[in-house]
Amino acid sequence: MSRIRVRPELLGLVLLTTTALTLTAPPPLAAAQQPLATQPAATAAFTVEEQRLDRAVPQEILRRSGFDAVAPDFVRSLRGADSYAEAERTVVRSGARLWQRAVDRAQGRGPARGDLSRDDDRPLYWARLALTRELRQWQPEFGLSESGRTALLGKLERSSRGQDSMDFPARGAVKGVKGVKGVKGVKRIVLTGFDPFTLDRDIRISNPSGATALALDGTVVRTADGPARIEAAVFPVRWGDFADGTVERALRGPLSRADLFTTVSQGRVGRIDVERFNGAWRGGFGDNENVSETGLVPVTDPASQPQWTTTSLPYRSIVAADTGRFPVYDNTSVTEIPAGGTAPVVRPDGPTPGSAARAGGGGDYLSNEIAYRATLLRDRLGLDVPGGHVHTPVLQFGAGNTDPATGAVTDPEFVQNRLDIIAQLRTIIMVAAEAS
Repeated sequence: MSRIRVRPELLGLVLLTTTALTLTAPPPLAAAQQPLATQPAATAAFTVEEQRLDRAVPQEILRRSGFDAVAPDFVRSLRGADSYAEAERTVVRSGARLWQRAVDRAQGRGPARGDLSRDDDRPLYWARLALTRELRQWQPEFGLSESGRTALLGKLERSSRGQDSMDFPARGAVKGVKGVKGVKGVKRIVLTGFDPFTLDRDIRISNPSGATALALDGTVVRTADGPARIEAAVFPVRWGDFADGTVERALRGPLSRADLFTTVSQGRVGRIDVERFNGAWRGGFGDNENVSETGLVPVTDPASQPQWTTTSLPYRSIVAADTGRFPVYDNTSVTEIPAGGTAPVVRPDGPTPGSAARAGGGGDYLSNEIAYRATLLRDRLGLDVPGGHVHTPVLQFGAGNTDPATGAVTDPEFVQNRLDIIAQLRTIIMVAAEAS
């Protein structure tokens, strides 16, 4: 497997050298977010994602959602941590609060604290980066090793993404549905989304899959077969996290208790795709850290790794149903190197026996990979559960607001497109639950 920086001329990215991940950080955002009192003169090395935080658009998104107060609050909490154990509790608590605040905002609970549409997923993304940036430069008096800091960053990532809170209630009333007791007869659904990506093309971008996760996490939907509870989480657009097993760590427990799972990401313009086949190949497109990965998807026990996995979602029922304004397709196309061949071939009807994967129906990026990993986990755990990947339409800005250099961070058409996608995904999940 090759791991390289994406050349600027390939993606139109603004980063010019392969040292982007280790550049010295820009000045902090505001006085309230200045490094802590114990911070030495030398500043921390921030990631590419964290470096984007000082641009005008992220700051406007944070300000117009009220999430600009999250990092200063986090700094104050860290100041009170006088041991590693206390720091760990602070980090996990702060991450969980951020996730819940984003979920509550998306679902209409509590004050909006700004004029951005409640369904917007971007405040969570940028606020999380503000927290990781503060944690990366924190120098507590009790001393913090780099391995300890890395562990804290991992806990912050997981808690602020909802990855460690995908819990189905074991007893008592199901939240959100009056009169529904316990979980007997209540279907359990796992849903995942993604962060915004291609931010160097348009830093204003939102990801409707992440917005869907926020809108549906912890909700209970009524189906013809009874209620179904949805637990959701969001994943990073970073090759390295996937290679480190973030998908398997987050989904192993929830999938073992689920009746249905759906990984979701942003796909093509104007359509929804239920991806039939997932391929074991990374195609090299740059991630949110401007890193490229090409080669076989890295998994444990590679000797038993299949080239392809298959959806077990009820795709025929989903495609046949009237779920919303966007047409829904059963996408069976893949790209393979046929057995005995050397060149990639597009197969509209799925892979042929003995072929090597070069792209699943969902491509060769992280959307294909989360689908591959989740369905491979299903198969390795021996689970007979419907699951697979759904690609949403590309979320588009309104006419006259398409230029990232001059456009506004939001507009009415942009908001309506996102709301329509969320509503249609919710209906698709209901159809899938009824048909399973």
